[in-house]
Amino acid sequence: MNNYELILILNPDLSNKFDEFQTKFEKTLTDLKFQIDKLENIGRRQLAYSILNHNKGHYAIFQIQGPSDAALELETKLKYDTSVIRHLLLKVENPSLEDSMLLVESRETKKTPQDETSQDKPKTKLVEKNESSADQSDIKAEAKEGE
Repeated sequence: MNNYELILILNPDLSNKFDEFQTKFEKTLTDLKFQIDKLENIGRRQLAYSILNHNKGHYAIFQIQGPSDAALELETKLKYDTSVIRHLLLKVENPSLEDSMLLVESRETKKTPQDETSQDKPKTKLVEKNESSADQSDIKAEAKEGE
C-alpha cells in the first residue's frame, strides 16, 4: 500500500453540491481499493489563471492509501471526469495528517475581517519609516563628529 495525496480543483458550480460529489468520489475510491485517511474541503478560491473559462475553483485535498496499479486507474477516471478541472496525484513517503496551508489560510481569511488587517499594516510601516529616518540622522551626526 502506497500513500498518496490527491489535490482536486473542481468546477466552482459544484460548491453547493460538494457533499454529493464527495459521496460519489469516496465510492469510486473504495471501489479502487483506496483507503481515505483524511479529507480537507477547502472551498472556493480564486485561481491564478483561468481554467476552462473558470476564474474560481473548489479545492479539495485527499490523503489516501492504495495500490499503485489502482492509482493509474484513478488518474484516467479523473482525466475524464467533467466536474474535475485540475487534479494532482502525488505519491508521498510520510503522509501529513496536519492541516494544509491552504486550509489554514482559508480559515484565517474567514475569521479576520479585511478592514482590520489593512488598517494595522500602514501603522507599522509608518513606525518603520520613522525609525529609519532617526537612524539616518544619527549616522549623519556621527559623520560630522568624525570630521
